[in-house]
Amino acid sequence: MPRPFVAYLRVYEPLSAFDTELSRRLRNVVETGPLARSAVGEREREMWFRSQLSVPPGILPGESADGTPSARAVKDILVLDPREVPGADPQIGPLVCPLDVRPRSAAALVGFVATAHPVLREAAITASVDSVRARAAAILSETPSGAVHAVSTTWTVPLPWFVMFEPAHRRLRLEPRTSPDRESSWRATITDAQARVARAYELAVHTFGERGPAKVLEDTAGWLEHFDGNSAVELDYGGLVQLLDDEQLSADSTCADVNAIVDALETGDAETVAERFEQLREFWGDLAVRERFN
Repeated sequence: MPRPFVAYLRVYEPLSAFDTELSRRLRNVVETGPLARSAVGEREREMWFRSQLSVPPGILPGESADGTPSARAVKDILVLDPREVPGADPQIGPLVCPLDVRPRSAAALVGFVATAHPVLREAAITASVDSVRARAAAILSETPSGAVHAVSTTWTVPLPWFVMFEPAHRRLRLEPRTSPDRESSWRATITDAQARVARAYELAVHTFGERGPAKVLEDTAGWLEHFDGNSAVELDYGGLVQLLDDEQLSADSTCADVNAIVDALETGDAETVAERFEQLREFWGDLAVRERFN
């Protein structure tokens, strides 16, 4: 079975960013064996299936029958060596990214309740809307950093996310499509990412207004503020690498195109903006077609 076609934007925090007890438990997981990056999609899928196959079915994955977080949840983390992050201090020790599947699902549930057609909502959720919202809010309030450590998206990647990274810092591994080691990702320190987002936001607002790219950048900036200043940010294509052949992955210039657009906005180079947008449309348009047919 292929990996889920999901891409991720993650924040990895140093162990010192967590309270003493949680930091101790996370350190134990770091030492005994965290998740492999390639296993994240399958793990999240497994947790959702388990919640739906339980009797009675659970509303949220990653929790026990009594509604409390599963004891297994603390083990669902990714670990990153700061030496693998351009510009990071190697002395800060291992960086960890909890999957936060339960609070992420709670946030998604709030969105579903707010936007779903009443008939669909009533068929999917038997509890009252107010009780669902209250429970989701309570779960989100328990998140140690005040925000989830990962944001995911299916079939595509929001283009404004790429402004956080230097194109040259891309990690590309052209393993066979079915290999868990096939990878396309970027990393940056959180301070670098925040500075780049702030610059891009000002230019986007001036050019396009406060909606569209500027809104995505504003939300991203607000999200990053929740985390420790020694954290790292990672954009990972995740399972999307299965949809692209080696030639397409090698030729992928998305990060360079997005950053070139930001530079062109600053200099008023409308021609470059148009050219780079056209390149982005062609590349990501192919994935959009696949999504529609699936």
